[in-house]
Amino acid sequence: MTVLVVIEGVAILLLGLLVAGLLRSHAEILRSLHELGASPYEETPDAGAPVELGAPRRVKTTTAPDGEDIVGTTPDGDGIVVGVAGAAHDTVLAFLSSGCTTCLEFWDAFRRPTELGLPTGTRLVVVTKDIEHESVSAIQALAPDDVPVVMSSQAWDDYDVPVVPYFVLVDGPAARIVGQGAGATWEQVASLMGQALDDADAPQRK
Repeated sequence: MTVLVVIEGVAILLLGLLVAGLLRSHAEILRSLHELGASPYEETPDAGAPVELGAPRRVKTTTAPDGEDIVGTTPDGDGIVVGVAGAAHDTVLAFLSSGCTTCLEFWDAFRRPTELGLPTGTRLVVVTKDIEHESVSAIQALAPDDVPVVMSSQAWDDYDVPVVPYFVLVDGPAARIVGQGAGATWEQVASLMGQALDDADAPQRK
């Protein structure tokens, strides 16, 4: 009987060591994939799929000083605060990741902001997760020179970002979201965001 108890104890100990080793190995694999550019986030599945734009709703603002909306750091480690709700202009928030394959097209397109065809008075802001979830060196390499990049996991939570890449169009003066959704190409996103703006303005023209 004592022998069986000892054997069972040894078996449980060995099983525990095996599980711990597997978990450690899994963590190393995830870290290696992230360094190689693989994404730990759910990505937009189909390049041909339409962007789903939600109905206008009030902006769920983040907790930040002076009523600002997004607080985080730049890829260089400096603190940054971006006002969105209540701003005098509209803002397109592009939620991207360094390890997202689909995001690469957007990172590249945002290097030429004058060619994006944004409506007059609309600002583009890229939002990534915090340094705990992102490769800072990769974000530094991808970040456009003329587009603000904010590293803020809190913003992802506050804007309920479900996948990457994900886009939110905010009417600043009205402090409301007029369009949001996922897209695989900038042309697709820009077209439907423009449609969302037209739809939001339609009641005012009646």
